[in-house]
Amino acid sequence: MQNLRKQLNNNFTRILLPSLLIIFMGVLLTGCNLGVPSAPTVVSTSSTLPPFDPTTTSVLPPSDSPEPADTASPVVDPTEPQPTVTTIPQAEVLPNPENYIFSVFAEGLAAPVFLTHAGDGSGRIFVIEKVGRILIFEDGTRRDTAFLNIAGEVNSQDSERGLLGLAFHPNYPETPYFYVNYTDLNGTTVVSRFQVSAEDPNTADPNSEKVLLKISQPFANHNGGMVAFGPDGYLYIGMGDGGSGGDPQGNAQNPQSLLGKMLRIDVDNGDPYAAPADNAPNALPEIWALGVRNPWRFSFDRATGDLLIGEVGQNAWEEIDFLPAGISSGLNLGWNYYEGTHEFQGQPSAELQFVSPIFEYSHSGGQCSVTGGYVYRGETLDAWQGVYLFGDYCAGVVWGALQGADGSWQIQEMFSVGQPIASFGEDEAGEIYLVSLSGTILKLVSQ
Repeated sequence: MQNLRKQLNNNFTRILLPSLLIIFMGVLLTGCNLGVPSAPTVVSTSSTLPPFDPTTTSVLPPSDSPEPADTASPVVDPTEPQPTVTTIPQAEVLPNPENYIFSVFAEGLAAPVFLTHAGDGSGRIFVIEKVGRILIFEDGTRRDTAFLNIAGEVNSQDSERGLLGLAFHPNYPETPYFYVNYTDLNGTTVVSRFQVSAEDPNTADPNSEKVLLKISQPFANHNGGMVAFGPDGYLYIGMGDGGSGGDPQGNAQNPQSLLGKMLRIDVDNGDPYAAPADNAPNALPEIWALGVRNPWRFSFDRATGDLLIGEVGQNAWEEIDFLPAGISSGLNLGWNYYEGTHEFQGQPSAELQFVSPIFEYSHSGGQCSVTGGYVYRGETLDAWQGVYLFGDYCAGVVWGALQGADGSWQIQEMFSVGQPIASFGEDEAGEIYLVSLSGTILKLVSQ
């Protein structure tokens, strides 16, 4: 393994700096030993897994590829109008959390697990309840009737099963579809499309379901569940490794299994979908990236297109993975060869290369399971521009992460909300919310 480590280190540059129903993600979670209290650990250069070089993306034996295009800079004609350069607002340092608070937005919900918006200009907020309902909040008030209720189709009895994900079509409502991820009564993961009612924009047609994917789950945990559209217009699907502990079936590293992967499909073509031609080579056509254990919430930065993933660990380490916009498909995030940056099981072949996390933390101080979040791109909290907020389910702590111009990361604990963090979410304006499995939704505001 020393020879492999040495070889991998030669292929990469130095590393970036980088808690009944409430048990839901405490088992999500499974393999969560609480350990002896100590401070969270930022990935350091002494970790086993070498750092990620975004210029090196080979993870499987490379397929034939064309010669690179001529990269010579074009000649600029000063007499011609030049394109406008848009500057993305970005904080230079992490804000002082004492000036902000996660304030109660809604209470009394039944095990909420996600929050999102439709992107249709209405400002409505859609909240998933694990049992199989989608609720609407309009102007801060919950509507009496659910947007969608498929509780009769959903197995929500197991801690990590239920209605878990929701994404609206990027062209909604002109394209009146939305997509959900749930576990059915047999425990199978289902990714389906529904249509909004033509008569009432606040009601979905429960009879309009079109199943896109069904993926058998060998165990009840590690269902993943997140769905989100990327800046490329494709639907991304986070799939856990099938459950149990340690990936006993070897799914995450198996390119012929959809488990333990980030999937990417084209919902605008094919029946029921098409697979993008530039997905991972030498793998099932839906696979975009490999080597994940349980990607519990991922998101795209709405300003940059960068992808950040909260990857739940096994016994000791939780991690955040960062994949910059435009990165090639076929990346390998390392599980189960690695848990975070630490060797876990097996010895990878020499040609494999892995993405290392930008941040990892140990199971100390009651921490057990990472919950991925969002980069703040709202209009009311200027000091938070570009800050990625994520948390730990059990400990109820929230971290902030900010990438500098040199690629390095500032990462620190910002809040302790004292609630089980099932998810984060953002509204249409880019404001950030925290979803607690206990039934409360909080919103980040100044104080």
